[in-house]
Amino acid sequence: MGFFPVCLQLANRPCIVVGGGEVARRKVEGLLSCGAAVTVISPQLTASLARRREAGEFEWRAREYRDGDLAGAFLVIAATDDQMVQARIHAEAERDNLLLNVADVPKWCNVILPAVVRRGDLSIAISTGGASQALAGKLRRELEGCFGVEYEVLLRLLSRLRPLVLDRGGDHRENKRFFQTLVEPDLAAWIREGRWDLLREHVRSLGGDELLACVEDVRRQYDHL
Repeated sequence: MGFFPVCLQLANRPCIVVGGGEVARRKVEGLLSCGAAVTVISPQLTASLARRREAGEFEWRAREYRDGDLAGAFLVIAATDDQMVQARIHAEAERDNLLLNVADVPKWCNVILPAVVRRGDLSIAISTGGASQALAGKLRRELEGCFGVEYEVLLRLLSRLRPLVLDRGGDHRENKRFFQTLVEPDLAAWIREGRWDLLREHVRSLGGDELLACVEDVRRQYDHL
């Protein structure tokens, strides 16, 4: 049975990672990048995790997992290869209806963590339903070559333009038509090639001179990336 793709808002939500090795490190770093409130349960931590813990980035319970440790969690990640611990974590998560990912063990998961390409607010997720992490990783690397920093910049511009357009009070159909027409050209290519003149003229032709300040602000930001 297939998984339903969804993006979770994890900011300030309690997330638990069981394990302190390299797999756990990657999971913790991903959770922290989304603003999650992370707790790690493990007798030991990698050097990288230890530094982040010393910086106060997450809570550490320096011991083995115990039944009841998952209470109050929004998302649980089991990053341990101990099958008995995995089974206990799965049982507790199922009992309490928690979101659970068990690294490299799809049968215990009700959440699959995809390979992700991130460019600012752009996230492109690749999932094989747990069938092949190697293929998901290969596709991620290919997509990283297709989607560069210009997409991060483009989304900054679009996020700046959106409220200005909506504040004009146009009806839904008018606004939808504007945004669809706005992104019809290859705006990312214009940014990548430095053709800000084309971008300025396109925005001006659709929305008037009052939107051009957004283009200039984003162009200056891009110059510093």
